[in-house]
Amino acid sequence: MKRNNFLNDVLPRDFQDTVELGQMLWQRHPIPVQLFLVMCFNLIIAPAVYAATDETLTKKAAWGLGLLGLVIIGLAVYLFTVIFQPERF
Repeated sequence: MKRNNFLNDVLPRDFQDTVELGQMLWQRHPIPVQLFLVMCFNLIIAPAVYAATDETLTKKAAWGLGLLGLVIIGLAVYLFTVIFQPERF
């Protein structure tokens, strides 16, 4: 009974609570949340990379290439922002 009350207190009850929890986590711990989102996005990218190579790559290499592609895109966006809005930095 005690555990059930604990879960009711900790877990969000509806969508608004979930959004507020996400905003709180994003404000307090932005880097781990960003890494989590990149890994979740890589769940979509890695199978596409693996399927496009006709199984000549291992799944581990497909994950690595997907992650490398995401890092390159992130760096390109960052550099684009730094070049065209230098006053922010």
